[in-house]
Amino acid sequence: MDENEEFLRQAFINGELELKGQFTLGSNYTFLVTVKYENTEVPAVYKPQKGEQPLWDFPENTLAGREVAAYLVSQELEWGLVPYTIFREDGPFGPGSLQRYVEYNPNYHYFNFKPADKQKLRPVVLFDYLTNNADRKGSHIFFEKSTRHLYAIDHGLCFNVEDKLRTVIWDFAGEAIPEEFQPGIQRLASLSTSLRDELARFLNQDELQALQLRAESMLLATSFPLQPADRRAFPYPPL
Repeated sequence: MDENEEFLRQAFINGELELKGQFTLGSNYTFLVTVKYENTEVPAVYKPQKGEQPLWDFPENTLAGREVAAYLVSQELEWGLVPYTIFREDGPFGPGSLQRYVEYNPNYHYFNFKPADKQKLRPVVLFDYLTNNADRKGSHIFFEKSTRHLYAIDHGLCFNVEDKLRTVIWDFAGEAIPEEFQPGIQRLASLSTSLRDELARFLNQDELQALQLRAESMLLATSFPLQPADRRAFPYPPL
């Protein structure tokens, strides 16, 4: 971990959170906050558990934790897809996830990506399969303005035991999975004790086992998953 990463970690753990505004799109309460730490301000996205709408197929008050679990999986894979995310017990509206806010162009999304940018989405497809993402909308993937780094957000509806993959990205279905992604998938399939312990704060044992089994299955697979024919495989709304 370099100095910038360590500073961000300390800021998110110990910094003061100041509410700046609310994101009005979406069914759950989501807020823009400023993290104040050592004369520095860092913008972040705060999702309190209290603001989560009950769902029939996900346990109550678990979506914020799933956001953090997605970040931990992204780190284990070393694909850098999910912005830095932690769980804060002392948020303005109680416990919730806290994620670094990424500056991007909201008008540039999956449905109008240039062909060259769409070709960069293979790790997102694999990540969504591994995490069993039930809600990969076109606006949930973007490129940071300053760095052009690819990020993926909104992972509250992930890690269900049942197959719920719903995504707008089926561009690579049936294509061979590049070798470059195998080391990360292997690490996830091994599910080290330290990662299991971290994930166990947010996922139950059945969900952890299902995550490991998906990684093991992907190691044996030679191609990207095909779109299922027996259920809806797209999120609604798609954007």
